[in-house]
Parts: sequence; C-alpha cells; structure tokens
Amino acid sequence: MSHSNVDRLVYMVNQIGDFFKYQPHEDAAEGIANHIKKFWDPRMRKQILEHLEAGGEGLEGPSRKAIEILRDMTQKAKSDA
Repeated sequence: MSHSNVDRLVYMVNQIGDFFKYQPHEDAAEGIANHIKKFWDPRMRKQILEHLEAGGEGLEGPSRKAIEILRDMTQKAKSDA
C-alpha cells in the first residue's frame, strides 16, 4: 500500500469528520463509519483498517473512532458468517 494513498485516505476520513463536527462525538463517529461502509470501495476500507492497526497516524477524534467502529463491524460480520 502506497504511503501517499494512505495519506489521502486519512485526509478523506478527516474531511468526512469535518461534516459531522457539530454532532456529539459518538453520533459523528457512527455517521462517518456508515458513510465509509456505504460509499467506499472495499479495498479502500481494507487499507484504512490496516492503517488503524499500524497506529492510525493522522486520524483525528471522531474519525479514529469511526474506523474503530468499522473494524468492529467488519470483525462481527466475519464471525457471523
């Protein structure tokens, strides 16, 4: 995975987070996670999840929480399958 590609994904997640910034932290994180789940290509989701597991550098507040929620949703879906 390209470092600049990951930087771009982090930027995108934080931009989505800016849209939700006036909502309570938990609501914002849920909204960001749902947006990513609905609109991002699975490869992009995989890359941002890998970035989180590597420390998640650059992910801000609700954006970091959103990726954690996405990780948990992904793990739950795998265990339910």
